[in-house]
Amino acid sequence: MSTNTYTNPTLLDIVQRQNPQGGIDVQVAEMMSKTNEIIDEMTMVECNDGTTHLSTIRTGLPAGAWRKLNYGVPSEKSQTIQVRDGVGMLESYGEIDAKLAKINGNSAGWRLTEESAFIEGLGQTMAATLMYGDTDTNPERFLGIAPRYDLTTAGNGDNIILGGSADTDNTSIYLVGWSPSTVFGLFPKGSPAGLRMTDLGEDTAVDSNGLKHQVLRTHFEWDLGFCVKDWRYIVRICNIEKSALLKDAASGADLVDLMDQALEIVPRNSGVRWAFYCNRTISSFLRRQVSNKAKYQLTLENFGGRPVTMFSGVPVRRVDAIVNNEALIA
Repeated sequence: MSTNTYTNPTLLDIVQRQNPQGGIDVQVAEMMSKTNEIIDEMTMVECNDGTTHLSTIRTGLPAGAWRKLNYGVPSEKSQTIQVRDGVGMLESYGEIDAKLAKINGNSAGWRLTEESAFIEGLGQTMAATLMYGDTDTNPERFLGIAPRYDLTTAGNGDNIILGGSADTDNTSIYLVGWSPSTVFGLFPKGSPAGLRMTDLGEDTAVDSNGLKHQVLRTHFEWDLGFCVKDWRYIVRICNIEKSALLKDAASGADLVDLMDQALEIVPRNSGVRWAFYCNRTISSFLRRQVSNKAKYQLTLENFGGRPVTMFSGVPVRRVDAIVNNEALIA
């Protein structure tokens, strides 16, 4: 499962490379990683056209032809389309009482711990957009996974596995293979991985009662996009009915079988960083099955300093942004 961090870098890899001596930007990226499990695998690539990224996506392969001596073969070409993915600008402002900061030494490290809620909030917003972002309804965001994999009759319909539900309390499991040539996150060209934290200094704020006090204000920015260069490296297991799941899998979707199917669908590629993503409902269900190792391909391992459920060697990451009321995929 290990991949070269220079050819398949995560957000933390890029920030650490840009500032090997450490610093606030590295600490922010580390906090992002601790509060958002997607960050551990998500490959980041710099946009090739400012704040957008133009990709040539292959939609078909030349099949070739058997040739006989003294006979030729017909000419062929691969089938491709060009897709442009944009970057969304996620921002927030944090404020800390200036008097409290002075009491605690006003160090950058202390302020960062106090503003950790803003960093965690940015991570949760990013995760929700990565899963459900729809540029048709919210053009300021980027296009996420679910809107790209929501029609079984589409070109990528073979990578949508139905969980069997006919109800409305549905969720999904997503298998993603991260790499610069398959699926990756985007950051603007020339920017420090798209992640910035700016100290705006001291200012006067007004509370809910109209009273004034001095605050230290911080500006958080995260410019981020998402690109699916090869649709074969994402599988969506959808229509999983939450209310039908039982610990012994006696009813409801057979998650183990569905996850096995997902692994068999995707290409074999050693240069890809794979991960399953699910919400806490599915994660809890799978974690309780670890004791049935003889029956299921589930183990509990230390991965990146945290205990992680592994399915056939692939980490199962919990993403709270994945909801339990997804629309039914027909």
